[in-house]
Amino acid sequence: MRPGRTLSLLLLFILLSSPPFSQAAAEQRTALVIGNSSYSSAPLKNPVNDAADMAALLKKLGFSVTLKKNVRLQEMDEAIETFGNRLKRGGVGLFYYAGHGVQVNGVNYLLPIGAKINKEADVKYQAVDANKILDEMAAANNGLNIVMLDACRDNPFARSFRSAARGLAILSSAPSGTFLSYSTSPGNVARDGDGRNSPYTAALLKYMQVPGLTLSDVFINVRTKLKKETGQVPWELSSLEGQFYFAPGSEKTGAGRVESAPPIPPAADEFDDENQKLEAEQRRLEEEKAEFTKKTALEEKRRKLEGERARFEAEKQQTTLELTKLSDAKKEKETIFKGVWRSSGGWVYRCDGEQFVVVSVSDKQDSGMIDALMFRNIRKAGDKWTADNAYRNPQSGELVKWIEATFEVIGKNRLIRRNPEGVITLERIE
Repeated sequence: MRPGRTLSLLLLFILLSSPPFSQAAAEQRTALVIGNSSYSSAPLKNPVNDAADMAALLKKLGFSVTLKKNVRLQEMDEAIETFGNRLKRGGVGLFYYAGHGVQVNGVNYLLPIGAKINKEADVKYQAVDANKILDEMAAANNGLNIVMLDACRDNPFARSFRSAARGLAILSSAPSGTFLSYSTSPGNVARDGDGRNSPYTAALLKYMQVPGLTLSDVFINVRTKLKKETGQVPWELSSLEGQFYFAPGSEKTGAGRVESAPPIPPAADEFDDENQKLEAEQRRLEEEKAEFTKKTALEEKRRKLEGERARFEAEKQQTTLELTKLSDAKKEKETIFKGVWRSSGGWVYRCDGEQFVVVSVSDKQDSGMIDALMFRNIRKAGDKWTADNAYRNPQSGELVKWIEATFEVIGKNRLIRRNPEGVITLERIE
């Protein structure tokens, strides 16, 4: 046998004995995933989680994924246009959106973050027309497209709308080869969910990765699970001409095509379901604990603040009372002691209500005493008045010491001073 013929047979044998290419390897898969949660009006808990988890799974399933979280109108528009341009390379396109969606006059709109909607007419200019995604797919003409809209949460602006339609309307302009899925039936509202994901997305994440499950079977299982657990009924529209597998499990004859459809696995896994419920319950417990801790800290802070305020008010009241007493005492001293006085020894004093100063003396030998301070620090002790009495050198007027003296008030114009050195009487003369 000739060498060339031998080589050809060897190559043929290798090709025949090699396993077929997987669907993910044989076709290009492109996805745009958007999750909007942080709305100023009616914020949502799960869409960003839903989008992040969906993006991670799609990457695992061979998709080239663009993930956008909490995006505004311009960024949303630009992401959809870029997605459409990438689809022109061919293969499978997938668009997933989680967040608020509304319908106005039969047109579905996806709400970006920061949308300023005061009336129904604003939606057209502040939100993304869902038909824009379908138009991009039609222009790309890539053959097979999947649209998943977990956007049927209740309309946060319904009160300002004339037509308070619930949920989303049917998209009727989808290009051939398109599969559209809504998280609930047209005109109805879907749940955001108590756990990490919405019920719709949680079911998708579960069944999309089951090997050998067709696209249609994935959504049959999703619908069965949600209807049983929540009463929510997801809705699909399809113009597909063949089968598509997220996770291939049998031989393919072409991109997204199979010789025969594999069997559908059980619709529900009780163990997984129970585990998810327990995890959701654990998350709720942690959230409640965190909320309780915050409330306890706030209450403790409020209690300390109230205690500080009470102490401050008491201190302020006490200080005010003391200042009032000081003021009253000063007025009383001025009333009793202010004026010009003559002592029983013939000395004349002038008092400003606080202290007595010598104005004149009876004996020229005491002339050094003129202008000398003789009584200071007049104060009340019980029902008596006391003061510091200066003891001075009669010749030089120099201070020798201070001794305590008491005053007995007799009427308005008479004082009797007593100290260890003796007693004198003061008469007011002015």
